[in-house]
Amino acid sequence: MENFLNIIKDEYGILTIEEEVSTEFEAARILREHPKKTVILKNVKGYDIPIISGICNTREKIAKSLGCTVDEITKRIIKATENPQKTTKYKKINNSEYSTKKADLGKIPILTHYKRDGGAYITAGVVFAKDPETGIQNASIHRMLVIGKDKLAIRIVPRNLYTYFQRSEKLNKDLKIAIAIGMNPSTLLSTTTSVPIDCDEMEVANVFNDGNLELLDLENSGLKVPQADIIFEGKILAGKRAKEGPFVDLTDTYDVVRDEPVIKLDHMHIKNNAMYHAILPAGFEHKLLQGLPQEPRIFQAVKNTVPTVQNVLLTEGGCCWLHAAIAIKKQTQGDGKNVILAALAAHPSLKHAVVVDEDVDIFDPQDLEYAIATRVKGDDDIIIIPKARGSSLDPVALPDGTTTKIGVDATKLLGKEEEFERVSFSE
Repeated sequence: MENFLNIIKDEYGILTIEEEVSTEFEAARILREHPKKTVILKNVKGYDIPIISGICNTREKIAKSLGCTVDEITKRIIKATENPQKTTKYKKINNSEYSTKKADLGKIPILTHYKRDGGAYITAGVVFAKDPETGIQNASIHRMLVIGKDKLAIRIVPRNLYTYFQRSEKLNKDLKIAIAIGMNPSTLLSTTTSVPIDCDEMEVANVFNDGNLELLDLENSGLKVPQADIIFEGKILAGKRAKEGPFVDLTDTYDVVRDEPVIKLDHMHIKNNAMYHAILPAGFEHKLLQGLPQEPRIFQAVKNTVPTVQNVLLTEGGCCWLHAAIAIKKQTQGDGKNVILAALAAHPSLKHAVVVDEDVDIFDPQDLEYAIATRVKGDDDIIIIPKARGSSLDPVALPDGTTTKIGVDATKLLGKEEEFERVSFSE
């Protein structure tokens, strides 16, 4: 991450706070005051490790880490996930680079973000585990609540890690894991991508790193993880559950309390000059890392319906989860409606979708509003789909998860394109 910080320091700047800051509410308040800044809290009360936040809180920073422009991010992710590259570079943890100790969460400046939180939460921790049946490794970000000096309650949804743990529990065995915090942004992004269960996210990260990704071979867990400032090794305990929550999710509202699996940590490896990466719940970094990797899925589904799709955006105002804007090169009059249906099906949590022509900049909210203002006739161009399955994060969804979805076709009428010509674009 150090090399990346040097790059963004020159281009975007880094805000360094020298004053003493508490991990309980105060640090989170400062991060909220600087939503799109990369912030380093150097003087954390009671800790020797500084806090860093905001390394992925704008699309520009993410694009910089991927070596592309903002409008190329989706295609860059698609290329990497469709052409994963096996990692071949491994090394053991170097004692001159890392200090290895018995795990002690009390040594790490883990934040308590909001007053009703269930406690202090690790928010940028990537969990690595192997499938007990196939041995294939998976990496994914999870929120983890501190419930003891060496114990965490982890929120797991039904995806790869959930499947691994289910298989492990059926064998009445604990699942060995590693948790990595503070890594290169492109590697962090790779752990959020949607890949098949038989694919290792580090092979996607290797593409992002031009085939030069080097992994640390951990002796205790047998897992291979990328360079990170803080690495834990431990296991998810079979048959153990603990209360997890409340926690502020993407929509800036509280998620419910659940019984979730328990992690028991054994060892921790702290890198020299380590910083603790904290992702602010409901902040832009949280939204982009969770939502942006869904854009390729929508893009591919729309492309199967309308091959001339130009780009897809899950908007920040829609929490990078509930609102999508899709740009197409319209060829037939029904294209806009078909795109809406394809997008809503591709990302079931999607609530509102707007389709525009290629002359509209979907990354500019003002341009999107212009398209809606000048190219939408409500009775013809708005689709309403009641009682559809939506997102559990949507505060207005019914208890069974259903909601009403809306699609807006803000494309020009074919055959009347001259009536919609933007004069300032052509003269």
